[in-house]
Amino acid sequence: MGLQQKIKNWIENKYLFVIRREEDFSVITSLSINKIKVGLVLVFTLLVFFMISLILSRTLLASWFDPAYQESENMKKIYSLSQTVDSLLVEVEAKDRYLHNIQQIISGETAGDSLTQRDSVVERADPIRVPTSEDLYKKGAATQEIIDEFEAMPPDEGSFQQLNSSSFTETFFFSPIKGVVSARFDLSKDHLGVDLVSEENEPVKSVADGTVILASWTLETGYVIAVQHSNELISIYKHNSVLLKSIGEPVTGGEVISVVGNTGEQTTGQHLHFELWYKGNPLNPQEFITFD
Repeated sequence: MGLQQKIKNWIENKYLFVIRREEDFSVITSLSINKIKVGLVLVFTLLVFFMISLILSRTLLASWFDPAYQESENMKKIYSLSQTVDSLLVEVEAKDRYLHNIQQIISGETAGDSLTQRDSVVERADPIRVPTSEDLYKKGAATQEIIDEFEAMPPDEGSFQQLNSSSFTETFFFSPIKGVVSARFDLSKDHLGVDLVSEENEPVKSVADGTVILASWTLETGYVIAVQHSNELISIYKHNSVLLKSIGEPVTGGEVISVVGNTGEQTTGQHLHFELWYKGNPLNPQEFITFD
């Protein structure tokens, strides 16, 4: 018998796979197999196992064991965080520019003369004491009495009127103070608001609902507070003797925010300098508010 015949017999030899009951050895089932069938079953089983392993290695198992997959996911997260940080930086820069413009408006500066004015302050021979944040919001006994008195007062409903402009059809303004107009709005003289003379320790009120965006002290205008309202409107109050609100505090129309004073270099007596700004442009307050 040649080698080829032996191999053929070895492949074609059949085997009977029998399952019997243990009690009586009766046949339950039987299966006739040979080495070819066994080989095909093994190949098919290995192929299925390989395909399942390949799928798992690219999905579920990859997050546990594959360093390349983990690195790819980390890079995606880093890129997403980088995009978020870039967006936040853009927003912060825009807010910084916005606040800088507001400070320039309040101090009476423009973009071109801000450095000149700063230099002139530095060159002064006489030292000037700039109030600290504690000075800015300190409340003495007399001031506290004023606060208690005027916070208990109901808003004067007769002191506001509705704006005629279509941009402010739902906006009402309270008069910021009870006083007499001593200087009117005049763009030709760079007087971008109105001056109101009042009694001593007169409370200054917010003209409408909003949020305090500036509460500071400047050399020219003393204690200054500004309120951001809806419709891109900003109201500014200068030369106060004390500020009663800080940055970020919400205020309602008619709420007391400061006390009239005589602070800053650009003043010759106790009064309130009041300004209204809309989208970066000054408005004449007397066109929208009736002052007593």
